[in-house]
Amino acid sequence: MQTRTLGQQGLVVSALGLGTMGMTMAYGPTRDEQESITTIERAHELGVTLFDTAELYGMGTGSNEQLLGRAVKPFRDDVVIATKFGFDFSSGQFTGGLDSRPENIRQVAENSLRYLGVDVIDLFYQHRVDPDVPIEEVAGTVKELIEAGKVRHFGLSEAGPETIRRAHAVQPVAALQTEYSIFEREAADAVLPTTRELGIGFVPYSPLGRGFLTGDVKPADQYPEGDMRRWDERWQGDNYAANVRAIDQLRELAASKGIAVTQLALAWLLAQGEDVVPIPGTRSPRRLEENVAAAEVTLTDDDLARIQAIVPNGSYGSRYPAEHMPRG
Repeated sequence: MQTRTLGQQGLVVSALGLGTMGMTMAYGPTRDEQESITTIERAHELGVTLFDTAELYGMGTGSNEQLLGRAVKPFRDDVVIATKFGFDFSSGQFTGGLDSRPENIRQVAENSLRYLGVDVIDLFYQHRVDPDVPIEEVAGTVKELIEAGKVRHFGLSEAGPETIRRAHAVQPVAALQTEYSIFEREAADAVLPTTRELGIGFVPYSPLGRGFLTGDVKPADQYPEGDMRRWDERWQGDNYAANVRAIDQLRELAASKGIAVTQLALAWLLAQGEDVVPIPGTRSPRRLEENVAAAEVTLTDDDLARIQAIVPNGSYGSRYPAEHMPRG
């Protein structure tokens, strides 16, 4: 696996990482925990070194971080663990509220260190920008954690250019995490110029369009309760039909190159710049192997032009309902 560098502080990671959210939430009932552990172990065998988790993925219980921590324990020193803070679990349950107060950041850091079973968090992201806490306070708190040896690098997620600049002035930001894929390009268009100007790495989450770019899809109402695809606009009505037509054309292009449509989608992201490190999520070792193989795919200028012609503006339908759209 080739490597790439996030930020200017020497954070070297594999060109493709692994997102673990779906191992405990968001995509229907979780499967056998052992399958997820096997997937993480296989990722390490294939050269993946960036593993992404968050407080949110365990709904404040630490379940996702504990799962990842157990899986990587035998090879902890070979990998980079990223986790996130910034939501309010003070009531004992998730209500959607934000909390990036310094005292909460410090508490989440201590919890994450314990859940992961590590001495230091390699990359600590603010999961969502908290409008009630100046970003300078957030960056300053993470800077203190870095100085204390509890965190190595600072990251932001779904933050806008002004927020990125203000945070970076206090504590250098190593990576910005934002949804980015063939299907979703608006956020990247808005912030990539800023991250590149400042030398910040770009980590696309949902690089396979929350699964749509796997081609293995069905209408929203056919997913179980609790699956986020039930309310994602891209799975609704006319949007769904139009997106399926686009996937069919992308699949034809991929087949002409002897690859899967998922590999086409990930190769497209990798072709956007050496500062881009996608983190596709999966619970399946087979899917993981398919994803990792995308790092060896080369797209020609003609391939890139064809993709642009098929989806000139990304997918049909917004990635979040208006009330849930990140505001950074």
